[in-house]
This record gives sequence, structure tokens and C-alpha cells, in this order.
Amino acid sequence: MVDVVFFGTPEIARAPLAALAKSNFAKVVAVVSQPDRPSGRDLKVQSTPVKALALELGIPVRQPDRARNPEFVEELRSMNPDVVVVMAYGQILPKALLEVPPHGCVNIHTSILPKYRGAAPIQWAVLNGDTETGVTLMKMDEGMDTGPIIAIERTPISDEDNAQTVHDRLGEMGARLLVEKLPEYLSGSLPPTPQPDGATHARKITKEDGRLNWNEPARALFNRVRALTPWPGTYTFLETTPKPYLLKIWKADVIEGSGEPGRILSVGKDGVIVSTGQGALRLLEVQKEGGKRLAVRDFLAGTQLAVGQSLASP
Repeated sequence: MVDVVFFGTPEIARAPLAALAKSNFAKVVAVVSQPDRPSGRDLKVQSTPVKALALELGIPVRQPDRARNPEFVEELRSMNPDVVVVMAYGQILPKALLEVPPHGCVNIHTSILPKYRGAAPIQWAVLNGDTETGVTLMKMDEGMDTGPIIAIERTPISDEDNAQTVHDRLGEMGARLLVEKLPEYLSGSLPPTPQPDGATHARKITKEDGRLNWNEPARALFNRVRALTPWPGTYTFLETTPKPYLLKIWKADVIEGSGEPGRILSVGKDGVIVSTGQGALRLLEVQKEGGKRLAVRDFLAGTQLAVGQSLASP
């Protein structure tokens, strides 16, 4: 039985924590998560998803403002962990902390490294139209996702996927890979191997990334809609009088069609078809600013759209 300290913050890290807590080879002696922050419309302070699970499991929780603070590094050292496991913690861990456990720190990263090192690997895999992604179990070093690889598990990305479905699948895959391969790593039978060349970086997604450019091909716009669901969502502006209004696009598909990019080609209960730089995009689920997210059929019951109207980004 090895003593483990688990570092994680968001929803995706709950499955690996739960799997470790249920395993027959590890004892989770503490969980480290980001400080609780205000969230939601009422800005009420909420526990992080990982903290909430740890408390349910009866595991002590630490929430340092900065994991690199010498005081916290000493506190971790006093826990005497054999290994630290990290998934989506949200802070870069310093060398002093990485060197505390004798087996180092092991990270679950949601891409097939060295592709998509950085903050948003899931979104960029979908945005770039990749047909495959996965999770990588790696030994951490001081770089950004640059450490040697312990194991990889892969999964296809289908047209029916969006960032949320891939996120949920990779969380479960990461949990499974962790409990299957961590014992082999700890025993020395699965030594880490250096990452191959060809690294790419997955920068943080911003709200501005959600702006649709109708001059792009329909396929690229389709990928963007999927990649940025549920956050931050994609949007355009419907040209109306006296001023355009924002329209969020939650679901769409690619269809044949041509015309001036951004022009509505047809309006029907099965979708609103908009021309793009190449092909057309059929809008299936939309949301008017200040309104509810609706299927196009329901949206059209309360909003008039006409062939020839323009969607644009002012």
C-alpha cells in the first residue's frame, strides 16, 4: 500500500480521485485543490468539485493559495507521500515540490503527448478536427507537460462529439489508466520514456475564440461549435434594425450550399442554413442574447428569420 497525495480541482479530476480511493494499492492521505472561489449568478463561494468529493470520502483537504510557497512544500513533505498524482490542478508545481515524493509526481494529461501541451488540449483537438485524442500518464518535470511518458490510452473523436463529451470520456479513461499503470510504474516494471519530437501547444481558450467567421469553411465552423461547447460557446450577430443582436450557436452540422458567406440560404423547422466560405452550416440549436438555449424549431416559433438576412461579426 502506497501513500498518495492527490492534486486536482475541476470535475474531470473527480474520477481519478475516486478510482485511487477505491484501489487496493493506494491510500490517499490528502487532497490538494485550488482555493474555493465565488461562482454562479449569485457569486456564492463553492467548494471545488475535487474538494467536495474528498470531503465525501473523508480525505483531508489542503487549499494553499500557491503550491510553490515554501510553507506548503514543507507541509507536503511532512505528509511523507510515496507519490503525488496530479490532474488539472491549475498551478505549475515547482521543482522543490516535485522532488518531495520518492516516486515523483505523476500527471494525467488529456492529450496524446507531445501534442497539445498546455491549458486546453481537449478544445484544441476538437477545434482542429482531430479524429483521435487520448490521455497520457506522465512523470512530471519542471516544464509544461514535458515529462517522460508512462502510458497512453487513445480514443476516437467522432462528429457527434463535442468538448463536453470528450471531456467526460477522458476523465473516465484517465482514472482507468491511472489504476492500471501506476502500480507498474511504482514497481519499476514500467519505466517512463522521453516524449518524442513534434510538440504543439494548446493555449487557454478565451471568449473571443467563440466568434464565428463565416468566411471560414463550414467544416471549420462546425469544429469550432463542437470544440467550444459548453464553454465559452460560439456566437455570431444577426443583422437587424435598429442594431444587430448576439446569437449563440450550440449545435450545427455541415451541409451543401453556396452563397455570400454569412447569408441565410433557407429557414425551416429542420434548421437554418447559412452560407460559409466553403459549403454551408445548418444551425440546429441556438440561443438569442438573454434567452434560452433552444432547438431551431422552437426558436423560430418566437423569432422571425428570413432568407437573405446576414449573420456577421461586427
